[in-house]
Amino acid sequence: MNLPHTSRALADAAPVPYWLDRPERPDPLPPLTGPQHADLLVIGGGFGGLWAALLAKQADPDRDVLLVDAGTCGWAASGRNGGFCAASLTHGLANGVDRFPAEVGELERLGRENLEAIAATVAEFDIDCDFERTGELAVAVEPYQLDGLAADADLARRYGHRVRLLDRDEVRAEVDSPTYLGGMIDADRVAMVDPAKLAWGLRRACLDLGVRVHEHTRVTGLRADRAALHAVTAGGPDAAPGSVRARRVVLATNAFPPLLRRLRAYVVPVYDHVLMTEPLTPAQRDAIGWRNRQGLADTGDQFHYYRITSDGRILFGGYDAVYHYGNRVAPELEQRHATFTTLAEHFFTTFPQLADVRFSHRWGGVIDTCTRFCPFYGTAYGGRLAYAAGYTGLGVGATRFSARVLLDLLDGRDTPLTRLDLVRRKPLPFPPEPVRAVGINLTRWSLARADAREGRRDLWLRTLDRLGLGFDS
Repeated sequence: MNLPHTSRALADAAPVPYWLDRPERPDPLPPLTGPQHADLLVIGGGFGGLWAALLAKQADPDRDVLLVDAGTCGWAASGRNGGFCAASLTHGLANGVDRFPAEVGELERLGRENLEAIAATVAEFDIDCDFERTGELAVAVEPYQLDGLAADADLARRYGHRVRLLDRDEVRAEVDSPTYLGGMIDADRVAMVDPAKLAWGLRRACLDLGVRVHEHTRVTGLRADRAALHAVTAGGPDAAPGSVRARRVVLATNAFPPLLRRLRAYVVPVYDHVLMTEPLTPAQRDAIGWRNRQGLADTGDQFHYYRITSDGRILFGGYDAVYHYGNRVAPELEQRHATFTTLAEHFFTTFPQLADVRFSHRWGGVIDTCTRFCPFYGTAYGGRLAYAAGYTGLGVGATRFSARVLLDLLDGRDTPLTRLDLVRRKPLPFPPEPVRAVGINLTRWSLARADAREGRRDLWLRTLDRLGLGFDS
């Protein structure tokens, strides 16, 4: 299906992330040059690295913390995502129950505590990031999905979540789409944020506390001596190469090619794509309702996520997770016409009353996934480096929790966090190429087929389920 107005709606969309394409974007900080020393070096200026630097400095104001990023803070997944800040640490409760049944109750408690702490930090440092405790609305768009919503609601209530099932009329009273057959509201475990403003606010908080931050500083290698780790950095167009000698290192590079060879088997980079509309007119807003501003997601295997921004735009993303052979990551992969066309068609199917809306921005970006869909942790160089990766698109909230874990691991402390199976166990690795690409693309095909067959999973997906492997759309 190619709706006649799709091309017109996309014609003037800027090929850059909306969140980063605004005048409030801070000026970049100078690259690192020459030899430097630090107690703690944080590699990566996304949410994971920013939280690690901030929490480290709060815990010990005398600790010399230095953060570097190959671009600018928040330029990658942290500034390109949908802004769903969820309490879940396990990519949803059902995934947590499947993979960590003995401790999922504790993980749910820790996740709620983590979300409250994020809200407290936003308030403490006066971070203007449109943080809203709107909750999330999951919607069924096929009859078979109604049973899944009912099962999800039963499971959520067993763990104390405040959820409510909605019939067709009730869900359309919340957000009016002719595709909606039912829904489930999770009232208080998801907040909506402006992700770039959150990253920029955390960056400012780090600077205010004395963290040294250098942007456009790419680390090209690590080596160890008896007392420290040495990071070598590449020089930029106007900067000479540099180096950092640090007692401890946090590695928070997520989907990008890892500095540790061992991580290559566990992390797969996939490209997610997003559209942003122009601000809706009052009449267009009235046509869809959405007065409570919840984040939305449908419940297919290949799902969409969408939300309202503070200036009345609709962000619409997801569905098509694209993997490129050999874990390839490159700027030219961020724009994919076929995916943007598909997303636009799905948008207008969801909201036919918005047929005259145009898109102002279209973008894609790489996120990291692993076979258990939620972050994993580890150390290297005799415990002097700690890492986290594998967030699978649900890292806006979970990265703060991961920062706490990494700092505990670097301190060598036996804590309730470091004793968690979530922290101690690794996911199953992905196979090497070419089996990796064949398996991922077969899985994508099978997920699309399941959506077309009322959710029935074929032999390939059932085999992956039994093995505890996965690839999430």
